[in-house]
Amino acid sequence: MAKPARRVVLGITGSIAAFKAPALVRALVKKGAEVRCALTPNGAHFVTPLTLAALSKNPVAQSLHDPALWEMAHLSLADWADLVLIAPATADFMARLAQGRAEGLLDALVLSTKARVAVCPAMDAEMWAHRATQANVKTLAGYGYELWGPAKGELASGKIGVGRMLEPDEIARRALSAT
Repeated sequence: MAKPARRVVLGITGSIAAFKAPALVRALVKKGAEVRCALTPNGAHFVTPLTLAALSKNPVAQSLHDPALWEMAHLSLADWADLVLIAPATADFMARLAQGRAEGLLDALVLSTKARVAVCPAMDAEMWAHRATQANVKTLAGYGYELWGPAKGELASGKIGVGRMLEPDEIARRALSAT
């Protein structure tokens, strides 16, 4: 049984569901977690580093080559975390994780950590149901990563289907409970 996470790295990828990241940071902090965010370039199209830093009270890591961070951010965050939580996780990001690629800060961090890893998918229903995505889900589960969601509900496309990221309070509850 895993112990409850108290040091959470929240990885935010380029999904419209990234708008929920500030509420997730707030929910984690209110429940007693220390949160550090890792924001992908595409994630930064949907949520700003300033918002995440203000709510987490920590700088936001955005690049493997960030001159503002003296340490190797992917390694220091990987070592620091009890939980690496990817929310939202796009189909593209999940495919890169399944392939073991490390082109950016967040994927390199996941490959470098010994912490628990949880992935919260967010995508349209057709993308979620695609055989390639489902094969990647099986691969990630085989690595021992936890997959939380997706849920059924209204999607960004306006359709109803499976692909919606779980709500921030539910993700925070899972993150801070023992598995």
